[in-house]
Formats: sequence, structure tokens, C-alpha cells
Amino acid sequence: MIEVENVSIAHGSGRRELSTVEGVSFSVSAGELVALVGPSGCGKSTLLYALDGLITPSEGHIRIGGDEVQGIRRDVALILQDAGLLPWKTVRQNAALALRIQGIEGDAHETLDSLGLADFESSYPGELSEGMKRRVGIARALALHPRVLLMDEPLANLDSLTREKIQNLILDLWRTLHFTGVLVTHDIEEAVFLARRILLLSPRPATLTEIVANPEAGAPDYRGSDAFYAQVQYLRTKLGADET
Repeated sequence: MIEVENVSIAHGSGRRELSTVEGVSFSVSAGELVALVGPSGCGKSTLLYALDGLITPSEGHIRIGGDEVQGIRRDVALILQDAGLLPWKTVRQNAALALRIQGIEGDAHETLDSLGLADFESSYPGELSEGMKRRVGIARALALHPRVLLMDEPLANLDSLTREKIQNLILDLWRTLHFTGVLVTHDIEEAVFLARRILLLSPRPATLTEIVANPEAGAPDYRGSDAFYAQVQYLRTKLGADET
């Protein structure tokens, strides 16, 4: 489904050129959910934006469904860290924004209803809790019925209970909708809970240092199991070693 082949990304030119991603290659199978994890500022989000077509790699190729990524695609949706809601638009208008931008007929009512937001369609972002705002951001992405869902720290700065609830929601949506997902997160436990494979990136410029299999992700009671905590500890050790 997703093929990343020897991708490098640099900004600027000459003496001001800054390399953020260097020679990264990996693939994501259809219906798989993977996580990108690495030190702060290493280039995780930059790589995610390249998958979305917002950034063009300096070298290498990115293909989705066999087609080269050459800009934003209708079958790919991106969830931003702060949900990116427009304060002057209602929940329903915000959720339908991606549809309007891409010229797609329809509205987001069904998606909002599935996320428990049907009673808040006429509310404005300022009237919502942070957890509800994030759900609106998820609804906006899912309204496109994407084959690929890209998530850039979608649960950052939420309290732990709200974060866990939305993690469970993302997992339920993935099981139901069968999208291919790529999650960028600083939270190791979140990556272990959600992703079947975890891609470890080095400090900037980001290189792929290891792909960690995590086959028990999504299993009932995995979050409280010994296997879960062993995987979390392994990743912490690997990432700590990379930062020294």
C-alpha cells in the first residue's frame, strides 16, 4: 500500500541546507497500522507530511497503491496535532471542511454520529472539551473515507484518561474501517498499544534504525500485560541509547 524508497528531505540550499530525513525506506501493508517514533525534532512529522504530499522529497520515492505521491490525494487524510479546527465554524462545518476543500459532495453527519458528536454539530470549538475537539479532527479526516490515515501526534497534551479513551476509539475505527494508518507519536506506550510495527528513527537527520514487530497490539487487555510493559521498556532503552 505505502512504499517509501530511499527518501531524503532537505530544506534550504547551499550553506543553509538542512537535512531532516536521510535515506529512509520502509513499506506499510494495506490495512496495517504502524507508528513512527524517535527523538523530538528528528523529522517524524516531516516524513509524515511527505506521505501526505505536502512536502516533496529531495531524493527517493513515495508510492501509495503503486502510484507516486505528487501532491495531496483524495484517498489520504491527515489528522493534525491540535485538530486544526476553525473557531468561527461549527462542529459540522469543521468536520466537513476537508470534503469542501477537495470538492467532494456530502456531509460529515454520519461520521460525527459514529463518534458520539451528533448532539454537538451546532456547537463551536470554544464550547468543546479538548477530547471532543480531537474527535472532531478525527471525524473531519474520516469523512473523506480515506484508504490511508496519517496521524501527527493527534492526542498530544490530553490528560491520560481522555488519551486512553481516544486511543481505544482509534483502534476501534481501525478495526471497523480497515484503513492503513501511520501514527507519529512521542508517547512510547501509545505506539505500543496501537501499532503492529514500530519504526524507530534516529536524531536528525532521521534515519530508520530499527523496525520493531508488535503483533499483540490491539489484543484485549494488552495494555496491562507483561508483554506490553516489556515492549515499552525495550523501546525506551533503544531510544535512550540513540540519544546518547
